[in-house]
Amino acid sequence: MADSSVKNPPPENFKGWLYKWTNYIKGYQRRCNQAEMAHTCRGTINLSGAYIDTEDSCNFVISSGTQTFHLKASSEVERQRWVTSLELAKARAIQMMEEDSDDEEELPSDVDRTELQTTLHILTSKLEDLGICNDLISKHGTALQRALSDLEVIQDPTEAISKLKSINERATLFRITSNAMINACGEYLELAQAQGRKWQKALQYERDQRLRLEDTIETLAKQHNSLEQACREKGRQDHKSVKGTDADDDDEDNEFYDATEDFTSVQLISNVKGHNRTGSDISGNSIASSEGESRPGEPLSTDDLMMQDKHSHKDSSSYWLKPSSIQTGRVRRKTIPTKPTAGLNLWSIIKNCIGKELSKIPVPVNFNEPLSMIQRLGEDLEYAGMLNTAAECKTTLEEMCYVAGFTIGAYASTAVRNTKPFNPLLGETYEFDRSDDLGWRALCEQVSHHPPAAAIHVEAKDWILWTDITIASKFRGKYLQVFPQGIIHIQFRQTGSHYTYRKVTSTVHNIIVGKLWVDQSGECEVVNHTTKECCRINYKPYSYFSGDTPRKVTGVVTDTMGAAKYIISGTWDQKMEYAKVLHTSMDKGSRAKPLYQTAPPKLLWQKNPLPPNAENMYNMTSFCITMNEPEEGIAPTDTRNRPDQRLMEEGLWDDANKEKLRLEEKQRATRRKREAEATAAAEAGKPCDSYKPVWFDRKMDPLTKTITYIYNSRYWDCKEKGEWPECQDIF
Repeated sequence: MADSSVKNPPPENFKGWLYKWTNYIKGYQRRCNQAEMAHTCRGTINLSGAYIDTEDSCNFVISSGTQTFHLKASSEVERQRWVTSLELAKARAIQMMEEDSDDEEELPSDVDRTELQTTLHILTSKLEDLGICNDLISKHGTALQRALSDLEVIQDPTEAISKLKSINERATLFRITSNAMINACGEYLELAQAQGRKWQKALQYERDQRLRLEDTIETLAKQHNSLEQACREKGRQDHKSVKGTDADDDDEDNEFYDATEDFTSVQLISNVKGHNRTGSDISGNSIASSEGESRPGEPLSTDDLMMQDKHSHKDSSSYWLKPSSIQTGRVRRKTIPTKPTAGLNLWSIIKNCIGKELSKIPVPVNFNEPLSMIQRLGEDLEYAGMLNTAAECKTTLEEMCYVAGFTIGAYASTAVRNTKPFNPLLGETYEFDRSDDLGWRALCEQVSHHPPAAAIHVEAKDWILWTDITIASKFRGKYLQVFPQGIIHIQFRQTGSHYTYRKVTSTVHNIIVGKLWVDQSGECEVVNHTTKECCRINYKPYSYFSGDTPRKVTGVVTDTMGAAKYIISGTWDQKMEYAKVLHTSMDKGSRAKPLYQTAPPKLLWQKNPLPPNAENMYNMTSFCITMNEPEEGIAPTDTRNRPDQRLMEEGLWDDANKEKLRLEEKQRATRRKREAEATAAAEAGKPCDSYKPVWFDRKMDPLTKTITYIYNSRYWDCKEKGEWPECQDIF
C-alpha cells in the first residue's frame, strides 16, 4: 500500500488514504482505494464523465449523474496531488473512450450483415472480371503471336504493310485487355486490403474482449472460492459450538431458488367428488392420500429391511424383497471416508474447454466422486422395486404407471449430486449383484471409447432391462448439458410387455460462479410395444420467473386408442403419484385443454432420505454408498479394482491424480498400438479385427432396427468358475 506522505508520487499511479463523508452520525471515515481492489467495490464513478471540484483547502468532490463522493485529504498539498492525478486520469479515460468509439465505428456488427454480403458480392464480381480479362489476354495474345509469325515469312512488301495494319489492331486489343486486367487487379487488391484491415481489427478486438472476459471471470471465480472457503470455515465453527439435528435434504434446494413446497393450488388431480382440474398443472403433494394409508408401490428402502406392503399385494414373501442379513448374513457398508477439503481454481482448468465434450476435458479427481459413469448406470436401479410391483399388476395400464415411475426415480438423487463421475476405461466393467436382497443383478461394460458408450444388462425373476448409452455433453461456459443417447428396454417375463424409453437432458448450472445445481428437462415417451399403450412424461425446466412447482413432472398414460387412463404427477427429486382417470372433458377455453376427473391418488415412490453426514460423502444415498464397496471374486476389469478411484475414495487425492494420469496414458498407448496394428494389416492387405467388448455383442435390435449391444450370457458362468481368460489388463 502506498503511503500518502511519499514525496512526488507518480500522478498516473497515485494511491493512498483519504477521508470519505459517510453520514451525519459517522462523519468522515478513513478509506483506502487499494483495499477494495480485492473484492467488489461499493461504488464507482466513470472518470470520463466525472466532475472534479475543490471545496476548501483539504476537501474536494467527485460527482457524476448518479453518485457523488465528498473526500478529504490530510493537507492542502495532499489534496492537490489527488486532484491533479484525477484530472490526468480523466483525460486518459476520455482519450481511451474516443479511441474505443473510433474502433467500434470500424468494426463489423450484426447490423452490418448486409454490408458484409455486399462486399463479398463485389469481391466475387471482381474475381469474375479478372477471369474474363485473363481469357481475353490469352485469346488476344495468341492471335498477336500468330500474326507476328506470319509476318516473318512474307516476302512481298505490299502484303507486309497490309499485315502490319492487322498486327497493330491485334496489339491494340492486347494492350486494352492488359490495361483492363491491371485495373481489375488493382481494384480487387485495394478492396481486399481495406476489408482485410477492417476484419483484422475486428478479430483483434474480439480477442481482446475475450481476454478481458477471461480475466474478469477468473477474478470472480477466485472471489467466489475465497467466500466459499470462508463460509465453510464459519459453518464448521458454528457446528462445533451448536449441536443441531440433521438438516432436511430439501434445504439444499432452497439455496438456489425461492419456492415453497405448497402444492395445494395446483390442478389436474381430483378426488371422486368430481372437482375438475386442468390437464397441464399437476404436482406431488396436492394428490397425496390420507396419512398412514396403505398404497400399492409404497416406497421401498433399498438397503434396510425391505418388506412389501401387505395391503398392496398378497404375496409378501416375494424373494426379491428379503433383506441380505436374513439370507446371506452380509451387512453392506453405510458410510464412506469423508471427502477432503481441497481448494482448486476451477476456472484455470475449464477456461480452455468451452465447447468441448465432458469426456474430453482433463479434470483432476478433486471434482470427481468415487464412482465411474458405468456405476452411475447401475444407480438408476435404486427404485427398481417398482418394476417388481409392476410385474404383479393386474392390467398393463397400471403396469405402465409403475414403469413410468421407475424411469423418473432414476433422477431422484441427482438434485444434490453435482460431482463428476470417473470416465470409464475401454473394457472396464461393473457387476452389481443384489439378487440376495433386492432380487436383481446387473452387469455394465464400457464397450466403446470414441464415442464413449456403455452397455448394461439387468435380470430379475420377473423382468429384464438392457440398454447401451452414449453420453454426449457440451460445456457452454455457465452451464454443462448432458445428452444421454440410447434406447432403454424393459421386458416383463409373465405378460411379455416390452417397454422402451429414452432419458431426458440433464443440465448442471453455475459452473463458474455460484452454487452448482442440477435440472432435468425435456419429454420422455414410454411405449409398450406389445399393447401399443403409451405414457408421455414432461419434465418442466426450472425458471426463476415461473410460478410452477420446481422440478415438476407430469404424465398421461393412454391406451391403444389414445384415451387417457391414468395421470402421473409429482417432482423428480421428491415423490411421484398416479391416479386413475374417471372422466375426461375438454376445457372451453382458448387452448381446449383436457380436464381429468380422477380417483384418489396412489404413491409410486418417495425419495429415500440421505444418510447422516451425506454432505461430506458426495451427497450419496445409502444405496449409492454400497456401489463401490470392495468385493472378492469380481472380474479383474471391475471398476472397484480401479486404483485411482479407490485412492480418491480413501481421500488420497494426490496419489489418485498420479494414478489417473498413469491409467490414461496406458489407455492411450494401448489405443496407439491397436491403431498401428490395424494400419500394418491394411498395408499388408490382411484383415484386422476392431475392438470387441467381452460381455456384449454388437447386433441389430429387431424392435428398433438400430445397432445395439446385447449381453452374451457368459459373465456369470465365468464368475462361478473364477476364470477370466478374456479380460485384459486395463489397470
